[in-house]
Amino acid sequence: MSRWEFVGRTDELNRLLSAVGGPEGRGLLFSGDAGVGKSRLLREGVAALSPERYAIWSIAASATTAALPFGGLVQVLPASQPQGLSPAGILRWAVDVLQEQAAGRPIVLAIDDAHLLDPPSAALVHLVARSENAYVIGTLRNGEQVPLPIRALWTDDLADLVELRPLCRSETTGLLAAILGGPVDAGSSDRLFQLSAGNPLLLRELVLAADDELNRRYGIWTWTGRLELAPSLTELIDTRIGQLTPGVRAVVELVAFGEPLGLQLLERAADPADVETAEERGLIALVHDDRRLNVRLAHPLYGEVMRRHCPVSRTRRLQATLAGLLEQVGKRRREDLLRVAVWRLDSGTAQDVALLLEAAVQAFGRYDVPLATRLARAALEAGGGTDAAELLATILMFGDRPDEAIGVLDQVAGEIHDDRRRSRWLTVRGMVSYWGLNRESTVEEIAARGEELSDPADRARVRAFEATMRLHRLDVDVAVRLAQEVLDRPAAPMAARELARCTLAHLQAAQGQYQLSATAIARVQAEAACWRGDMPYLQLAMELARGTRLTLSGDLPGIDAIVADEFADLAGAGDFRLGTGYLAILQAYAARLRGRGDEALRTSLEACAVLATSRVYAGLAHAERAQAAALRGDVTHAADAMAEADRTHAPGMAVLYPWLEQARGAVQAATGDLPAATKHLCALADRLREDGLAGHELLVLLDLVRLDQAAAPVGPTCTDGGRRTVAQRLAELSEQVDGVLPPLVARFGRAAVDGSPDALLAVADGFADRELIVYAAEATALALHRTRHVRAGATGPIRERLADLLRRCDEISTPALRLLRPTLSEREWEIARLAADGVTSRAIAERLFLSTRTVENHLQRVYSKLGVAGRGELRAALRSMPGHDGADPG
Repeated sequence: MSRWEFVGRTDELNRLLSAVGGPEGRGLLFSGDAGVGKSRLLREGVAALSPERYAIWSIAASATTAALPFGGLVQVLPASQPQGLSPAGILRWAVDVLQEQAAGRPIVLAIDDAHLLDPPSAALVHLVARSENAYVIGTLRNGEQVPLPIRALWTDDLADLVELRPLCRSETTGLLAAILGGPVDAGSSDRLFQLSAGNPLLLRELVLAADDELNRRYGIWTWTGRLELAPSLTELIDTRIGQLTPGVRAVVELVAFGEPLGLQLLERAADPADVETAEERGLIALVHDDRRLNVRLAHPLYGEVMRRHCPVSRTRRLQATLAGLLEQVGKRRREDLLRVAVWRLDSGTAQDVALLLEAAVQAFGRYDVPLATRLARAALEAGGGTDAAELLATILMFGDRPDEAIGVLDQVAGEIHDDRRRSRWLTVRGMVSYWGLNRESTVEEIAARGEELSDPADRARVRAFEATMRLHRLDVDVAVRLAQEVLDRPAAPMAARELARCTLAHLQAAQGQYQLSATAIARVQAEAACWRGDMPYLQLAMELARGTRLTLSGDLPGIDAIVADEFADLAGAGDFRLGTGYLAILQAYAARLRGRGDEALRTSLEACAVLATSRVYAGLAHAERAQAAALRGDVTHAADAMAEADRTHAPGMAVLYPWLEQARGAVQAATGDLPAATKHLCALADRLREDGLAGHELLVLLDLVRLDQAAAPVGPTCTDGGRRTVAQRLAELSEQVDGVLPPLVARFGRAAVDGSPDALLAVADGFADRELIVYAAEATALALHRTRHVRAGATGPIRERLADLLRRCDEISTPALRLLRPTLSEREWEIARLAADGVTSRAIAERLFLSTRTVENHLQRVYSKLGVAGRGELRAALRSMPGHDGADPG
């Protein structure tokens, strides 16, 4: 693998450089663990120093040179030393040699691993540091004995000592992107960060070890999670762990297989003295968790190495021991059952089918798909029957393995002899068939089979699923009737009732009834403890309803909250891709409306990569990617993403059509075909009106206003023979759709028709207050465009407001913003930028080899095209252009 790019550490590098060239002129030593990046930071700092200005000596101390007098400075001092000098005389001679070679330049000694310097070299370094015009910079490894002269550097105030921290999560992500040549999806990046603990050396070894398990989709790297530790990484961890006594090894192994392990439980299995020794050596760490004191390994990779070194027979014995101990003291916490089941399964002592089933349900409730799959399969193989088959098939469905799920269900079809089991089997098979295999006929099949059930509770379960399927394929009336029947039936199971409530909440959000939707979602959330064990995937239905409400209502802080929620963390850690992918789509949406085009595109690409093997939300992910690319003006990328959205969109998810068609309009507008975009969006608004999806209709009409088409006709022909305009329809919707966004959008439409700059600026302020920065910038741009035609020369303050909004965005390019892009020639752009920077016309003429009159003529044309009165407004005018700084966007 190639040399890693230097990423992060900006503050530390700047501090290192200021220690040498700054006014205070003190040295600097970085201390830290092995592999944290001390040596690389020192090399980067030395490379940034000018050898013409400084006399620089780079010294790499080592264990080999530590035994030789002046061995650490063998690269610096002459090979032969004068004879007959005392030790103090030799030190003075060495200093004189360095001063002579420096030839008046400041001396910089850069010492890597200064703790390994031999005593004479350490004394000489200290003496040099005390000299005038000399600086010592270097590195020290934590936990090593430091020579007294080196320690005196910071105790005598000759140098600062700074602890070099591990890389943070974002720095680790940046380093991974740099070395792999592209972004890494958030889940993979987080797992690698946790394993490496921010240590660049360990991160490098992990990437090398995971090389065959890193895949690139849509430009995003994802890691399967499988890891084959390379010998170099194993040796590195072995060196850190060191030699272990049998007792301490037993402690570390128990923690490796059981962490987090209660301290009391560990001391039952091992000698407390060995536990204390392991803690003293930094192999384990004690962590408080509520009222329990848990033991964890000091580094995640210690566990990887210890588990690989442990023989199979001892591994199974240790796991059985842990399970037995926890069973003896009692499974006091809910997760204790899951841990016992895993230990029993891994040790080959799992005989309790009920334990395996309950643990599988618990693992799936935590969205740990791989673990839940193992436990459910073990339960089925141990004789778990239809209950185990139903659970395993459900988990396989959400693990993107629908064909295997159908096979599992068909294996137990002959074992179903009662309505309760039949209803559960039917709903799981219907779910896999409809959403996993995209068989639309499933809806009619499950409806017919459900009618054969005699028990009202069992029928209610089937109808709740049928209602969701009906909504997803836009059989809205039937979906509402079925969902309401379930809610009205007292015998309906809790999970069926809450699934029906989610179906209605999703529809209410699409219809713009946000308050009703929010109330329903809150109720489902409040009952989570009752339905999660029976139907953990109901969470996804709830998040779809909640996400629809938040996106349509423009509630970006609400989106931030669910992206940061516990469900997001569990879904990412447990490889629950449907959940992770959908949340990434929401995150990209929020970033896009805030004008963070780069983040929006990156996050939508992550969603596409995560959902690459699933058809449920894949089309939605690509549609959001198309929107993000269109926002950035990347027409080719936007068109490709839209084509991929069409290819991957599942027919059974027709309920998502508004998002795809809205993205299509954005792509058409990005290509510059505004008539086609206007025609498409008008037709889409009409269709949404017919379907009763007022929440979606409002956003489509908003897109038309953003295209300056607020006066375009939409809807059916009225009795007077005319049609309502976009602005008029928005006024109607503002009284039908909940929330503060609809009245604001209606005001936008009215102001656009009236051509009132003040009204447009007031609307822009409203959008900005809700963090809808793209809409705010576009409303301001329209105000500026109108002002140029109404009050020439009064554009300066508006341009400043637009420039302030654009500074909050990445580089974005929308039709409204492109209205402000003048057709300046290359020479006019060049002269305008110089004039905006305060360069006089004469100086511009001299620089560009033109006459002053020619420069002035160019500037007059620029003023006319930009609608400004003179130089005083030129800088603001250029800053209000897409690109922020007035650079030629073409």
